[in-house]
Amino acid sequence: MIETRIAPRFRVMKAAMIEFIGGPVNCTVRDISLTGAALEVPSQIGIPAQFTLVIPNDGLHLPCHVVWRREFRIGVAFD
Repeated sequence: MIETRIAPRFRVMKAAMIEFIGGPVNCTVRDISLTGAALEVPSQIGIPAQFTLVIPNDGLHLPCHVVWRREFRIGVAFD
């Protein structure tokens, strides 16, 4: 398979939070690049199309939007 992404991905397992007006949702960052990330979530219910991804251990607050959804995963691009 040929890699077509703009930036290389790095597999990680980082605790994070999805922050939006409805309140925070805990998640796990499974891979990340300069342009986006794949998040593992307990449920997709109520997670909006745009939110802030917070990775507390790295001090990051990243505005992003959803580009794909699967049962327990969400792919986001950073804004």
